[in-house]
Amino acid sequence: MPGNATFHHRNAALLSVAEVQAPVQLTSKDIDARLAEALKRLKLPKGLLQRVAGVKTRRNWADDDGNRRGTVEAARKALHAAGIGPEDVSLMINTSVSRDHLEPSVAVGIHSDLGLPSSAMNFDITNACLGFVNAMTLASSMIDAGQAKYVLIVNGEDARKVQDATVERINSLESMPSRDDFMKEFASLTLGCGAAAGVVGPADLHPEGHRIHGGVVRAATQHHNLCVGSNEGMFTDARGLLEGGLELVMDAWNEAQEHFDWQNMDAYVTHQVSSLHTSAIIKAAKIDKRRVPVTYPELGNVGPASLPITLAREAENLSAGDRVLCLGVGSGLNTALLEIEW
Repeated sequence: MPGNATFHHRNAALLSVAEVQAPVQLTSKDIDARLAEALKRLKLPKGLLQRVAGVKTRRNWADDDGNRRGTVEAARKALHAAGIGPEDVSLMINTSVSRDHLEPSVAVGIHSDLGLPSSAMNFDITNACLGFVNAMTLASSMIDAGQAKYVLIVNGEDARKVQDATVERINSLESMPSRDDFMKEFASLTLGCGAAAGVVGPADLHPEGHRIHGGVVRAATQHHNLCVGSNEGMFTDARGLLEGGLELVMDAWNEAQEHFDWQNMDAYVTHQVSSLHTSAIIKAAKIDKRRVPVTYPELGNVGPASLPITLAREAENLSAGDRVLCLGVGSGLNTALLEIEW
């Protein structure tokens, strides 16, 4: 059956994208040291995180308030880069997976810290690692419809609770009796902290902006149990996730070819999971790996912040007119591909 229809935007542009790096470095060797006895008991070698996932380091916030402060700082950087004041924001969307409570939304705290006007609508979009891309699509649609002028999108992720809970569980003989149990939690150890933000506005008022052309989304929700996470841990079927995610991405890719020419983009900015996932997409889509910037070796998987952080870093290598494809897969499974002209 055909997937969701492709979509095109008429008057939306990405005006800025910014990142804030968490200050504390945590290496994969550090995690191996914390798991030394468990690895020995399970007869597993050290270095799996680097060898299998390609993750050498990840970043952590220094304290419990670091994530919120980092998100606010990223938002301010994005507003400044776009030349937009807080008073100009008509909508703010928080896309973070991380949250300390169920309600109120994470967005309200960020809205307050930034001093946004009471007229600025605000809410959360949570869709695993696709949140930021989904928010860019929603922002573009609302601008096209005349419902918003400037949309601020923010994301901050704090993986420390997941890391600590996972390490404690792996070190427990009762909780971690086998290698298979260890591998179900392996992905949790690749997670990192960080923050990102971007501003989307009307293209006709900002010729210097980066035009958001459109894209495609697809769902394969029969796979919703392949990756389930909380602050207590993230449990994955690694093989099923890779196979299901790759099939979903390629279905969306092939469907979109009738509407977009994505075979020779100047950059492919993907959600950063691991070397295995990145290589699989490059091979399946037959794209030039030199055009796929990666941040997972030094940052790990920063959830929804991964893609905008990678885009912010790649920006200095892009020139006016370059074509960029943002591509991500989120637990569930969902995928979204979005074209931006730099």
